[in-house]
Amino acid sequence: MSLSIKLKLERENFSLAIDTVLEAKGFTAVYGPSGAGKTTLLRWIAGLEPATQGELSFQQTVWQDKEKTLPPQQRQIGYVFQEPRLFPHLTVEGNLNYAYQRRFNNNGPSLNQVCEWLEIKHLLMQGSEQLSGGEQQRVAIARALLSSPQLILMDEPLASLDKPSKQRIIKHLQTLQANMATPILYVSHDFEEVSQLADQLLLIDQGKITAQGPLLELSHRIDLPLSHEENAASIIDATIEQHDRSNHLTELLIDNHLSLWITAIEGREDEPVRIRIPARDVSINLERAEHSSILNILPATIAEIEQSDSSARVLIKLKVAHQYILVRLTHKSVTRLELTVGQQVYAQIKTVALLTDQREH
Repeated sequence: MSLSIKLKLERENFSLAIDTVLEAKGFTAVYGPSGAGKTTLLRWIAGLEPATQGELSFQQTVWQDKEKTLPPQQRQIGYVFQEPRLFPHLTVEGNLNYAYQRRFNNNGPSLNQVCEWLEIKHLLMQGSEQLSGGEQQRVAIARALLSSPQLILMDEPLASLDKPSKQRIIKHLQTLQANMATPILYVSHDFEEVSQLADQLLLIDQGKITAQGPLLELSHRIDLPLSHEENAASIIDATIEQHDRSNHLTELLIDNHLSLWITAIEGREDEPVRIRIPARDVSINLERAEHSSILNILPATIAEIEQSDSSARVLIKLKVAHQYILVRLTHKSVTRLELTVGQQVYAQIKTVALLTDQREH
């Protein structure tokens, strides 16, 4: 299954040229700075930019080409906007029933399932204007799910929320990933948010694709603007090895043999987890420090060093087991340590983030 996109748009002071094929499964994040063209792309896919030229097909069904343009209601898309857009005169249940009664087919989730996934059952009898911003957005997501769409588009649905509300909804979106097969195209300019959700990334800047591929691969490419952002981080897959209850710690394994300790989490042994390691919170030592407060010190090999004389900082990519970690150092540190590609070093990791929570070590 795939979403095939060929779009060329020219407007005053703005152009958008996208030619790609996306897998129609899981979470695909469309990521880039404000003004990159992310929302315009999403609106065009939904059929909300009728004057735009291009070719678009989903699962071998043509939605737009030179001869025809399928109207939005025939594309069977669920759209979640930045603002909830609930009907103010209806209760939460009324808003949800409105979508459910007009669902595209009978293959989607039930009202009870959606309420359970998003934890909104206790809100059903409330008026939509009585809800907090986070609650309204959860109801908006529930309404999109209840329309039983074949594709869900989310346009920065968390942009206006505070961090606690964001994190709560991210957990709910992760629940959706585990319970639904409907593909989601998710627009954001917040990589910390994206790294907790996305399987695939489509990076857009100034109306063009700069890179496309699995999140884990793109997160450590030092040739992309993504790795030069202040919150740049590497994404690593690991598994739970054991729980140290007496010290409130959990041991993870990277590629089944490198140990990494984090603040205690729930989970069974061998359960896979995804961790995020900020580049600014990793340092390099030529020898393993035996008397250090840093708990996680991993053997690594320098895989790549950024060649740049225009910045005070240098990006280095370390190979740790079969995965990669980014490190941000000063030019002076690189010179003083005489770091070179292929050199064996030790990565000292101060911070590990698990999906939604920052864990300091």
